[in-house]
Amino acid sequence: MLYTFLLTLLVIDCVVLVLAILLQSGKGGGLAASFGGASSSPDALIGIRQAGNLLTTMSWWGGGIFLGLSFILQIMSTHTSAPRSVLEKGLGTRPANVAPAPTSAPAVPLEPAPTTTSPTTTAPKGTTTKPPVTAPKR
Repeated sequence: MLYTFLLTLLVIDCVVLVLAILLQSGKGGGLAASFGGASSSPDALIGIRQAGNLLTTMSWWGGGIFLGLSFILQIMSTHTSAPRSVLEKGLGTRPANVAPAPTSAPAVPLEPAPTTTSPTTTAPKGTTTKPPVTAPKR
């Protein structure tokens, strides 16, 4: 409940902060010049110097409140769920979709090892082999 309330305050503060920053007149006039410049009705009502001070003050306070609320909400969110290590979970739990391993393996009869024969050599295709030359008998 408190988390939701602070989050709502943060969103409202964001909107106020954005408006206060965008309405400030900088060197180029900014967004305030688009709404009539220095002679607009809010400036005429409270004066040019005071409008700049008011928007600057709102910007500073809005930024400070934004940082404070963000820090508090970050601390509150880490206390709700802390990450756990895979090693802390233990070996006792097994996922539901994994079948248990069989307790005994089926017996497989031993097969005799295949007999090895010496490899035969064959001549490559297109070549002829000549019989070995033997010496004449005397």
